[in-house]
Amino acid sequence: MLESDHSRSPHNGLQEGQRSDTPPSPVAVPAHDALELAALLCSRVCHDLISPVGAIVNGLEVLDDNPKPDDREFALDLIRKSARTASARLQFCRLAFGAAGSAGAQIDLGDAQTMARGQLEDEKTKVVWNLPRVLLAKNRVKLLLNMMVIGHQTIPGGGVLTVDPVGEGDTIGFRVTANGLNARLPQNIADMLASGPLNAVDAHAVQPYYTRLLAQSCGMTVGLAPEGDAIVVTASS
Repeated sequence: MLESDHSRSPHNGLQEGQRSDTPPSPVAVPAHDALELAALLCSRVCHDLISPVGAIVNGLEVLDDNPKPDDREFALDLIRKSARTASARLQFCRLAFGAAGSAGAQIDLGDAQTMARGQLEDEKTKVVWNLPRVLLAKNRVKLLLNMMVIGHQTIPGGGVLTVDPVGEGDTIGFRVTANGLNARLPQNIADMLASGPLNAVDAHAVQPYYTRLLAQSCGMTVGLAPEGDAIVVTASS
């Protein structure tokens, strides 16, 4: 994320596309409170978007100062990259967290692959996609994308996310394997995905909790566990 939304210097360490190390402020809410759940999901989306949008603002502020040619080119490059990042994140969030079509709609896994690559792939992280290009129920595709977000969180230093099918047809499940240096298992996320009772959901846990809800809506269970040096997210009936 940005170091400062109001900085005017193009060389102050700001980098397009970075996420903040500080998550949205946690506010515990009852797990069943749909309004609070929606608010926390909106907070998550805003948290992901504030970095590239803020970088665009910073670049425009630099241009307003009549910069030197080198600074001008830096600012324009920052604006271009940040605009592309913001667009990719908006498209991903619309599919992963939003309505993305009418109730009962189906989504092309090819489109999901494009969105996932735009959101998660960079110079440190690569996606290996081994799923067929088929139409699947909307919530099943949303589940897959959220599983990939969780897998991505287990390899903060980068690595490879491998997406494989579990079964086939309309009841297909998914397996997301995260391989990377110092891959870690966040116990709070594993607990949130588990099927046991929950007392509260906060901004730290809303995305894995939403993943759990999506799995339940598809008649599936989702889990997170180590497997050798890798961390694996699985969803199956």
